[in-house]
Amino acid sequence: MKKKNKSDGYISPIGRSWDEVEKELFTPEEIAASNLRVAVIGELIKARNERGISQKQLEEMSGVKQPVIARMEKGSTSPQIDTVLKVLAALGKTLAVVPLETQQG
Repeated sequence: MKKKNKSDGYISPIGRSWDEVEKELFTPEEIAASNLRVAVIGELIKARNERGISQKQLEEMSGVKQPVIARMEKGSTSPQIDTVLKVLAALGKTLAVVPLETQQG
Protein backbone atom coordinates (compact mmCIF):
# COMPACT_ATOMS: atom_id res chain seq x y z
CA MET A 1 0.00 0.00 0.00
CA LYS A 2 1.44 3.31 -1.08
CA LYS A 3 1.33 6.11 1.50
CA LYS A 4 0.12 9.46 0.29
CA ASN A 5 2.08 12.56 1.07
CA LYS A 6 1.15 15.10 3.72
CA SER A 7 -0.81 17.31 1.32
CA ASP A 8 -3.01 14.33 0.39
CA GLY A 9 -4.03 13.77 4.01
CA TYR A 10 -1.75 10.95 5.12
CA ILE A 11 1.23 11.55 7.33
CA SER A 12 4.02 9.11 7.93
CA PRO A 13 4.66 8.60 11.66
CA ILE A 14 8.34 7.87 11.02
CA GLY A 15 10.60 10.59 12.33
CA ARG A 16 7.89 12.33 14.35
CA SER A 17 7.79 12.74 18.10
CA TRP A 18 5.00 11.34 20.25
CA ASP A 19 4.00 14.91 21.16
CA GLU A 20 3.37 15.69 17.49
CA VAL A 21 1.34 12.54 16.95
CA GLU A 22 -0.55 13.00 20.24
CA LYS A 23 -1.58 16.56 19.33
CA GLU A 24 -2.89 15.30 16.02
CA LEU A 25 -4.90 12.44 17.50
CA PHE A 26 -6.31 14.00 20.67
CA THR A 27 -7.86 17.29 21.71
CA PRO A 28 -6.06 19.43 24.30
CA GLU A 29 -8.79 18.49 26.79
CA GLU A 30 -8.23 14.75 26.21
CA ILE A 31 -4.49 15.18 26.63
CA ALA A 32 -4.98 17.15 29.86
CA ALA A 33 -7.37 14.53 31.25
CA SER A 34 -4.95 11.73 30.42
CA ASN A 35 -2.03 13.60 31.97
CA LEU A 36 -4.06 14.19 35.14
CA ARG A 37 -4.98 10.48 35.42
CA VAL A 38 -1.34 9.50 34.96
CA ALA A 39 -0.22 12.01 37.60
CA VAL A 40 -2.80 10.93 40.20
CA ILE A 41 -2.16 7.21 39.72
CA GLY A 42 1.60 7.85 39.70
CA GLU A 43 1.32 9.55 43.09
CA LEU A 44 -0.81 6.69 44.39
CA ILE A 45 1.82 4.14 43.32
CA LYS A 46 4.62 6.28 44.75
CA ALA A 47 2.84 6.61 48.11
CA ARG A 48 2.18 2.86 48.30
CA ASN A 49 5.80 2.05 47.46
CA GLU A 50 7.15 4.61 49.93
CA ARG A 51 5.12 2.96 52.68
CA GLY A 52 6.35 -0.45 51.57
CA ILE A 53 2.91 -2.01 51.39
CA SER A 54 1.51 -4.49 48.90
CA GLN A 55 -1.67 -4.07 46.91
CA LYS A 56 -3.24 -6.72 49.15
CA GLN A 57 -2.32 -4.74 52.27
CA LEU A 58 -3.74 -1.62 50.63
CA GLU A 59 -6.96 -3.55 50.02
CA GLU A 60 -7.20 -4.30 53.73
CA MET A 61 -6.49 -0.67 54.62
CA SER A 62 -8.83 0.94 52.09
CA GLY A 63 -11.60 -1.57 51.51
CA VAL A 64 -10.91 -1.43 47.76
CA LYS A 65 -10.33 -4.91 46.31
CA GLN A 66 -6.77 -5.73 45.23
CA PRO A 67 -7.73 -6.44 41.59
CA VAL A 68 -9.30 -2.97 41.37
CA ILE A 69 -6.10 -1.44 42.79
CA ALA A 70 -4.05 -3.42 40.26
CA ARG A 71 -6.20 -2.20 37.36
CA MET A 72 -5.94 1.39 38.63
CA GLU A 73 -2.16 1.17 38.87
CA LYS A 74 -1.90 -0.49 35.46
CA GLY A 75 -4.07 2.21 33.91
CA SER A 76 -6.52 -0.26 32.44
CA THR A 77 -9.50 1.37 34.13
CA SER A 78 -10.78 4.84 34.91
CA PRO A 79 -11.79 4.50 38.56
CA GLN A 80 -14.58 6.41 40.23
CA ILE A 81 -13.45 9.42 42.26
CA ASP A 82 -14.68 7.83 45.50
CA THR A 83 -12.50 4.77 44.83
CA VAL A 84 -9.44 6.94 44.29
CA LEU A 85 -10.23 8.90 47.46
CA LYS A 86 -10.57 5.69 49.54
CA VAL A 87 -7.20 4.41 48.36
CA LEU A 88 -5.50 7.77 48.82
CA ALA A 89 -6.97 8.21 52.31
CA ALA A 90 -5.59 4.83 53.34
CA LEU A 91 -2.18 6.11 52.21
CA GLY A 92 -2.55 9.34 54.18
CA LYS A 93 -3.21 11.36 51.02
CA THR A 94 -6.09 13.23 49.41
CA LEU A 95 -6.84 15.23 46.28
CA ALA A 96 -6.76 19.00 46.23
CA VAL A 97 -8.48 21.45 43.91
CA VAL A 98 -5.97 24.03 42.74
CA PRO A 99 -5.90 26.58 39.93
CA LEU A 100 -4.80 25.28 36.56
CA GLU A 101 -1.44 26.46 35.32
CA THR A 102 -1.89 28.95 32.53
CA GLN A 103 0.14 28.58 29.40
CA GLN A 104 1.86 31.67 28.07
CA GLY A 105 2.39 32.26 24.43
